[in-house]
Amino acid sequence: MEESGSSGGAEAVINLGLGSSVPISYHPCFGPHEDLLLLEADDNLVSDIFNGRVTLRGLPDEDAVLCTKSKTYAIKFVGNSNSMFLIPPSNPPGFIQDDAHGKVSVIKLAPGNMELVEVSPKLDKLKQLLLESPFGPGEVDTMMYDDDDGSEKNRVLYTWSDLVNIIQASDEELLKGLESLSAIEVDGYWRVIGESYLDMILRMLLNNCVLNSWSFDDLDEEEVVSALVADEFPTKLAGHCLRVFGSEVKGTNKWKLEPRLVCLHFARQVLREEKMRVERFMEEWKKKIPEGMEEKFEMLEGEVLTERIGIETRVYTFSVRSLPSTPAERFAVLFKHRPKWEWKDLEPYLRDLQVPRLSMEGLLLKYTRRAQSRPDAEPIFSAR
Repeated sequence: MEESGSSGGAEAVINLGLGSSVPISYHPCFGPHEDLLLLEADDNLVSDIFNGRVTLRGLPDEDAVLCTKSKTYAIKFVGNSNSMFLIPPSNPPGFIQDDAHGKVSVIKLAPGNMELVEVSPKLDKLKQLLLESPFGPGEVDTMMYDDDDGSEKNRVLYTWSDLVNIIQASDEELLKGLESLSAIEVDGYWRVIGESYLDMILRMLLNNCVLNSWSFDDLDEEEVVSALVADEFPTKLAGHCLRVFGSEVKGTNKWKLEPRLVCLHFARQVLREEKMRVERFMEEWKKKIPEGMEEKFEMLEGEVLTERIGIETRVYTFSVRSLPSTPAERFAVLFKHRPKWEWKDLEPYLRDLQVPRLSMEGLLLKYTRRAQSRPDAEPIFSAR
């Protein structure tokens, strides 16, 4: 073996040719260096790390995660069976010089390194926190007239900064989580609007559509907000109602009410917590649907289930919004509720699951057993 002629330091190892060798020795500063941890990251993450575009998030009793602007990574320690030598440059700042000429000086033996694994954001806590203090009509006077009567002191509210420190998710994932809850920032705090109050705003919007002969497909945002403000709803919540139940028409200031979102809202109003015969439910539901919209049972995918009781079919609320966001917990709840699922019923409750590096087929293989009575029969899924 030919020995490299380079002086000691990391450069000697980096420039070591194939088939060459170099002697090593312990540096005078060799020691445990417990404050030194190795982190393995790909090129994109390295760039984010060195440019200050990452944060560590999590409360003291949680395992920390590393977040970039758009992704969340679990931090796992991976041990090494082989010795890993840490070698400083030939003139490392803060270390005394080693006089062992021609030798590479080792300052530490690392037992392993931290590895980053992309994971789904942990958003269940976000839902729990915001639903503790929904925004209701009792707060409207405070919002519109800035009349602080001290009622806020009895509520625990959360700013963006609070949520960033509490929720283990990247900024983009946190924003998507807030959007999925139809949350809105009110006076600096992120809130969800109470269902009964949101119902009041929607009903008034639909009444104004009738009174003013507005088309559900061509709503002018300024006119809608102005009408709702005249009905004593705050400007911000009036505009928010359009965003919850409608979609913006591209390139215009117009909005379109989405029939599925409006009809789904009234289906929840009809069902609440009870089970109803499908025929009776459809009758009651139809009465609440505004003229010009058509109710279809398919609109309720992921929100209701049916069950046979004798000769009757009953429908009841079972919303995907109430389920955990982590796959293991999601499947546990689903199979506790119903031991066997047909795919047409199960799929709506899995559609929103986003697991890095794992497809829907992978999720089913990991958490379910699939059975078919015959090749052309619908598959049945049960817990693995």
